[in-house]
Amino acid sequence: MGRRAVPSIDPSLDLHRHLKTLDQLPEPWDPVALFGREAPLEVEVGSGKGLFLQNAARAMPEHNFLGIEVAHKYARFSASRLAKRQLDNAVMVSGDGLRLFREMLPNASLAAVHVYFPDPWWKKRHRKRRVLTPEFLADAARTIQSDGLFHFWTDVEEYFHTTLELLADVADLRGPEPVEEKSPEHDLDYRTHFERRKRKDGLPIYRSVFTRV
Repeated sequence: MGRRAVPSIDPSLDLHRHLKTLDQLPEPWDPVALFGREAPLEVEVGSGKGLFLQNAARAMPEHNFLGIEVAHKYARFSASRLAKRQLDNAVMVSGDGLRLFREMLPNASLAAVHVYFPDPWWKKRHRKRRVLTPEFLADAARTIQSDGLFHFWTDVEEYFHTTLELLADVADLRGPEPVEEKSPEHDLDYRTHFERRKRKDGLPIYRSVFTRV
């Protein structure tokens, strides 16, 4: 199922605070320079239209949130949601999440990493393009603090079990641990737009959470 069109963005919104490119991030890494404060940092890889980032930033104002999305139009729309709601504890990055983890994020710098509904790249010859590779999972484990969390959700059962097999080889991550399932009471109970679409169609979602030891 392809992505749907991105709604128009209010041209009066100032996005400079909430939308960055990888080259605009502090180097060396300095989250205080990015957010203006020191706080636990959570990163979402593949933020899409930004529903999770928006709701997480509103629900946990004591944390900072960084989203990254390779499709610029989606990153820009996500940033507009943050700017509209003046959520200064969240920043959207337009760029490659693998590069962010590989080149920029230091060891033990994150409270959590979130990966929700990544592109499954259905054909076997294309699976090397998947986000959840052994290299990325090793980088994610390296960047998560002790007792920090790694969240992975997908609607593709094969991708779920294949990734769990890869995660079993990451010695620093313990899991999978039980993930509580509840019926959403309203649209804001969904973590992402993709989950909303799948759940409303009655399709299963496969969830896992791992803890950094």
